[in-house]
Amino acid sequence: MRTSPRTRRRRSYLSRLAYPTSAVALLATGAAVPATGAPAALREVMFVGNNWEGTADVIASRGSFAKIGRVNIIPDKDDRLREIYLNPIKLAFFLGIRNGPGEGHDQFVDDMYTTPDGASVVASRPSFADVVSISLATGRINWRFPVSGFRADHMAVSPDGRRVAVSASTSNTVHVLDIVTGQQVGSFATGDKPHENVFTGGGRYLWNMSIGNVDTNLDDPGWDFTKGDRHITVVDTTTFRQVKVIDMRDRLDAFGRRDLSDAVRPVAFTPDESKLYFQVSFFNGFLEYDVATDKITRLKELPKNPATSDDRTTFVNDSRHHGMSMNPAGTKLCVAGTMDDYATVVDRATLQQGALVPAVKPYWATVSGDGSACVISEAGADQVTAIDFATGQKLVSVPVGDHPQRVRIGHVPEGWTGPAA
Repeated sequence: MRTSPRTRRRRSYLSRLAYPTSAVALLATGAAVPATGAPAALREVMFVGNNWEGTADVIASRGSFAKIGRVNIIPDKDDRLREIYLNPIKLAFFLGIRNGPGEGHDQFVDDMYTTPDGASVVASRPSFADVVSISLATGRINWRFPVSGFRADHMAVSPDGRRVAVSASTSNTVHVLDIVTGQQVGSFATGDKPHENVFTGGGRYLWNMSIGNVDTNLDDPGWDFTKGDRHITVVDTTTFRQVKVIDMRDRLDAFGRRDLSDAVRPVAFTPDESKLYFQVSFFNGFLEYDVATDKITRLKELPKNPATSDDRTTFVNDSRHHGMSMNPAGTKLCVAGTMDDYATVVDRATLQQGALVPAVKPYWATVSGDGSACVISEAGADQVTAIDFATGQKLVSVPVGDHPQRVRIGHVPEGWTGPAA
């Protein structure tokens, strides 16, 4: 029996009610569609950003850490390159990124987080100076946000998963976006070259660490003044007004370590956020900062690899060690010794390090989904490695793409194995 156009339109409308966008996305992945009105079942995973390749490998967040799927983070590569090569200023910065922080390579994916419904992954792309949302069902771009300036860097997601903050490193700005729509909800000024971002206070505050100019060879302490204004900026996430500025130069001097750089790199807060552990440029170790007293309270120097040169100009973007994470109990720290080619688990109470687990250019450290392991990216070996927090011993290594850096916990629809397209 033939139906009228009006009837067909009504049925189409009713079908959209019965199968909302998230369910259609599930159909595209081949996963089972949940009952009408029920939220889609999600699986916890880890996203590994392969910076030089422009992909993200998705692996199990615990246990075997086996590969599940892969997402192309640069499906619009040709369009972006055309846009860049037609603009002399953009081209100059693009090539500067390649020959500076990219170590001769383009930087296509830095940081990643998934949307609360597990339908999309949101990623920052340094060389393209933007943030994009990519559908995990189709692999297509949902939205694109060009950052101010010419390079996007580290991100952070709010505790409720609804906002994502991204550092625009050449404009000294942090943009805060709605993770679903890509619309900017706020922004604030930072020190030179904003880097790491961390939400605290249940999402009430946002901390940004600026690292200054890391792509020059003026690395001798006598040239430190050329590195720029480096400090921590803390803002209120309702107003985006500055709450506090922490210049670690004064705190380091008071602690008796005038020789250390004040460029704060990766950090880890204790579960109660009373202590901040942080790495600084050129240093093989980390420091402890007491938030309430506003003082540096302890320092841990970690072993040097005898095969690693002490020539600061050979360190990757000024970072001798780059990557820290803390277990959920707040008793163990995991440290990536980037230039020294190892990772180690440190007891937080005694600051005694465990075994030095060999790793090739470990560039990041995060925590497994069950909290039992530290997962590091080995940028020089194109793999991620899990280390047991309890024993400090290596558990398993999993091959990934070219030059993995950031590793983040995320969620995908149950049964997902990759975009359909």
